[in-house]
Amino acid sequence: MKTWRDNVRKVVPYVPGEQPKRKVIKLNTNENPYPPSPKVEEALQGFDAECLRLYPDPDCFSLRTVLAEYYGFEPENVFVGVGSDDVISMAFMTFFNSDKPILFPDITYSFYSVWADLHKIPYETVAVDENFKIIKEDFYRENGGVIFPNPNAPTAICETLEFVKDILENNRDVVVIVDEAYIDFGGESVLELTREYDNLLVVQTFSKSRSMAGMRIGYAIGNQELIKAMNDVKFSFNSYTMNQSALYIGGEEVKDDEYFKKTTQKIIATREKTKERLKELGFEYTDSKANFLFVTHKTKKAKDIFEDLKQKDIFVRYFNLPRIDNYLRITIGTDEEMDSLITALKEIL
Repeated sequence: MKTWRDNVRKVVPYVPGEQPKRKVIKLNTNENPYPPSPKVEEALQGFDAECLRLYPDPDCFSLRTVLAEYYGFEPENVFVGVGSDDVISMAFMTFFNSDKPILFPDITYSFYSVWADLHKIPYETVAVDENFKIIKEDFYRENGGVIFPNPNAPTAICETLEFVKDILENNRDVVVIVDEAYIDFGGESVLELTREYDNLLVVQTFSKSRSMAGMRIGYAIGNQELIKAMNDVKFSFNSYTMNQSALYIGGEEVKDDEYFKKTTQKIIATREKTKERLKELGFEYTDSKANFLFVTHKTKKAKDIFEDLKQKDIFVRYFNLPRIDNYLRITIGTDEEMDSLITALKEIL
């Protein structure tokens, strides 16, 4: 018996959407169907590879400055990490250290429970209602912190500014994290509330609306005291989290606001058109404010639709989980990709 196995940390890992090795219509991981800004390509062509022999700026000052200017904050209000997953994990380590359980919805981003288990943080899930909406009053009880996505994933439902403010008012003694990975597709950001609530941390990402999932850039905005605390933990963990190219190219992407807004509007328009076409085929869905739809069919089981689409090389996301095992999450692709999806659905329904 090898006793070292007794000391191995055992966790159930997060399982991302399937990444097929062949060319398919990939609507299962909420990636942006459009390329990054042309300024990103220009920046790549002009990138000085010689700088790669040097460590990157541990403070990530250049990218933090660009983000601060874009949103109207100071660099001291911005934290940058390797995708929003890294940022949120760092926030868990920094702020959720009491013996009271943190709270998040029972139907939400499944990485939250993974981080809680990994960092040995007690947690409780709060049930959403029969329409998959968060019940804010259920977050009024004593807790060690609160986190929820807005829009929520995989439900795509976005709550109002007043809704979030109400949760903040009833949780003044703990850190509240609002995960805004999908906010640019029609929701209202709560970034401005960070000026009023010193316990609010808002997390966003380059992976969805900014078409840079492959570059791994995420960031948080909040009170300077929160950001300093996260940096203290980061510098005790890994000072050089961001590579040279991410710091340089990420800043160039943020500067092209016209392209950013153009592509997000294209995705929103395609989403709304796809809703109507799916409705004609017998699907029902939540009021999505994300770059995906959360759908169920009136007569055919979600798992069967998922398998049938896969046979046609169209990948969507199926969750074999309680309450949502008859729903599919469908990423919004290009108009051409969604045309192919509709054609395939007509053949299998």
